[in-house]
Amino acid sequence: MSLSPPATATYTSIPVTIPASDVISRSIENLLAAISRHRPWPVFVSSLTRPDSFPSALTRLQFNARHFRTNYILLIGACGFLSLIGSPGWLLVTAAVVWLWLVIYFFREDPLVVFGHHFSDWAVLVGLGLASLAVVWLSSGLGTLILGLGVGLLVCGLHGLIRDPEGLFLDENDAVSAGLIGPTYTPV
Repeated sequence: MSLSPPATATYTSIPVTIPASDVISRSIENLLAAISRHRPWPVFVSSLTRPDSFPSALTRLQFNARHFRTNYILLIGACGFLSLIGSPGWLLVTAAVVWLWLVIYFFREDPLVVFGHHFSDWAVLVGLGLASLAVVWLSSGLGTLILGLGVGLLVCGLHGLIRDPEGLFLDENDAVSAGLIGPTYTPV
């Protein structure tokens, strides 16, 4: 009696094509949802005091960096934008490259398909990186942009040091990401 080899299961992937307009609109929705998570600006600028000691200042900086992350990103971006106001052409080109990064790389949910060809995340990263390098290479406003981003980082760092975190509370998502609480189980 001969034993036949066990049957092996073969799996195939189902090709899914999603219109580019759907990918872009969902990416923009994800971007707007991320921006909407900023903390209220009056809370951002309230309770500014000098820290008591260096360790206290570092603790403040760490807590405020987590708590006001989206506000800091918006503030640094605004400083970079304002630094390029003097050269509107490069402002538009830089804004287009930043928009491409946000829509095509950071907030994209589905694989990128262009003219029926699938592009991996690595290929998208390399392509956007080369596009960014080309803009930086050709841009005469690079020094101005770096200065604006540096000013934004400095302002955010100073805010993180002098903003007293007392009275700020973590929301549920922040507490889970910080490891303070675990995911909850809800029976179905």
